[in-house]
Amino acid sequence: MKKSGLIVGGVILLVVVMLIGWYVSAHNSIVALEEKVNTEYSNINVQLERRADLIPNLVNTVKGYMAHEESIINSITEARENLVNAKTVTDKAKANDQLSTALNNLNVIVENYPDLKANQNFIALQDELAGTENRIATSRRDYNNVVKEYNTTIKTIPTSIVASMMNKTEKAYFEVEDSSITKTPDVNFN
Repeated sequence: MKKSGLIVGGVILLVVVMLIGWYVSAHNSIVALEEKVNTEYSNINVQLERRADLIPNLVNTVKGYMAHEESIINSITEARENLVNAKTVTDKAKANDQLSTALNNLNVIVENYPDLKANQNFIALQDELAGTENRIATSRRDYNNVVKEYNTTIKTIPTSIVASMMNKTEKAYFEVEDSSITKTPDVNFN
């Protein structure tokens, strides 16, 4: 009787140790993924800030050539302000779309100013901005990949049990609105 009690106790202890080990492992993987999400979000912010910092220089360079295109300058300035003040992933994504649209409108207008297109400051700023746009796209892709991994982990069984105990919820993707990519800029020379 004592021997079978020890075996049952040993099995129960082994199961408890395995459950604790599984819980710790699941908990740590969720925490690690959440930190990855936070890191990638920070990387997006760095690139968005870099772009926001380049915008005033670009605007000032363009202002001298395009005094009558004030609405374009104002839309870029407003979009930059919205991006700098955005707090959530969704707000940053919307502000990013707004700024991308404004910059696309600027690029259409710039075609009509050959002196501006040849200006070395403008060319350098445009190159910096293009490089930053590529880094933003890469950061956004990396962030969304980690968010997908995190969201999948907290929704799949058995880790969803631990995620629920930790009150973890889905993270938002950094999405681009389709209209900001497909919308043709309005050009008005009145």
